[in-house]
Amino acid sequence: MPRKAQTPSVADANAATGGTAAVDRALSLLAAFRADEAALSLAELAERTQLHKSTALRLLASLEHAHLLQRLDDGRYALGGEVARLHGIYTATFSLDRVVMPVLRHLVAATGESAAYHVRQGQAPNQTRLCLYRVDSPHPVRDHIRAGDVLPLHKGTGGRVLSAFGAGDDSRKPTAADKRIHARIRADGFMTSVGDRLAEVAGISAPVFHVDGSIAASVTLTMPAHRFDERHVARVLEAARRLSARVG
Repeated sequence: MPRKAQTPSVADANAATGGTAAVDRALSLLAAFRADEAALSLAELAERTQLHKSTALRLLASLEHAHLLQRLDDGRYALGGEVARLHGIYTATFSLDRVVMPVLRHLVAATGESAAYHVRQGQAPNQTRLCLYRVDSPHPVRDHIRAGDVLPLHKGTGGRVLSAFGAGDDSRKPTAADKRIHARIRADGFMTSVGDRLAEVAGISAPVFHVDGSIAASVTLTMPAHRFDERHVARVLEAARRLSARVG
């Protein structure tokens, strides 16, 4: 019987609720690969997943049998052809609105405020941001931005988040104040403001990232200033986390 690990594996420390441990561990082996790596040795896979080599070997055999991994002549492991087939299906059937809209609806239901998904639009020096998706607050008093509206990058929490994480800026050269705001956003991982773009409108925004770590969009919650509630920051951060790595 294999010796019980003194520390939990990566999969055991982040196990799926109601899931199967062996599946979690096998998937952790797939997740060990990084964008710039063609192949990994057994030792590297075991180290990254915190699995015993004997356990990793059994799981690798199953992944190899399913063509999710392949064993190379030098003994290292690389992703297999089944990964490419699944990627092709995913790419052909991917729909951004099916990913984004449920998260925005959940955010609105949890907070009672309006939620939007902003992306950068255009090329320098004429970059702006586009409200790609929007779910309105049920309150009659709210801001009235609509999906399809084009907004500035240098005003409003959604635009400032996009700029802070490297999604560009428009023709306006960032001021010293802009740079301080961007540094604070990067440190905090979000931005809140009242009246930054429109008087009496408050906003909370957080970045959504591609799997490679580059910024994809910003998730924004807006509300009248008198309804601003800093407790909503956690909800916005959770929405951004749920969308990150799923929208690229």
